[in-house]
Amino acid sequence: MTDDQGSQDRPERAVLNGVLALVGVALVVGLILAGVALIATRMLGLSGDDASADAGETAKESLYLPPPQKTTDSGPEITLNTEDADVDEPTDEATTERTKPTESESAKEGEISLQALQSEVAAGENIDLTGVYPGGEGAILQVQRFEGGAWADFDATIPVSNETFSTYIFTGVTGTHRFRVIDNASGTSSNEVKVTVR
Repeated sequence: MTDDQGSQDRPERAVLNGVLALVGVALVVGLILAGVALIATRMLGLSGDDASADAGETAKESLYLPPPQKTTDSGPEITLNTEDADVDEPTDEATTERTKPTESESAKEGEISLQALQSEVAAGENIDLTGVYPGGEGAILQVQRFEGGAWADFDATIPVSNETFSTYIFTGVTGTHRFRVIDNASGTSSNEVKVTVR
C-alpha cells in the first residue's frame, strides 16, 4: 500500500467513524428516553397491563334492560304552593316515598291552585305560571291581572291536561303585579300570585 492510498483511507475512515459515533449516541439517547418513558408510565399507572385488564373487565360487563310495562296513572306528583313554605334542612323523609300529600296535592275537586315560579323578574322576562285543577280536565283557563281595582283578562289562556297546567307570560310594565287564572266556563278562579317586575 502506498502513502497515497493510506491518505485516501483516512478521510473515509474518519467519515465512517463519525457515522458510527452518531449511531452510538442515538442508540444511547433512545434507550435513556425509553427508560424515562417506561418509568413515567409506571408511576402514572398507564401501563399496558392495567389497560388490558380494564378492557377485559368492561368486555365482561353487560346491561340488562327490562321490558317496558304499563303503569297506572296516579295523577300529578308536584308541589306547587311553596310561597309560604319554611326552608328546612333535608331529612330522611325526603328519601322515602310520599308519606303525606302536600297542601296543593290535596286540593279539593274543582279548586284551582296557581303558583308563579318567579317572585321577581326583569321587564320582558318570562313569568312561569303552573298549577293544578282537580276535576278540570280539558278546561281552558284565562290568565288575569289585577288592574285599576278589578281583574282584567291578560292575553294568555292555558289548557288543563292531566289536571295540571303551565304557561309563561311577560310584561314590560314595572311594579308588583297580581295574577290569577279563571275557568270562565264554571266561574272558578284560582288563588292570586304576586310578581315584581323591575
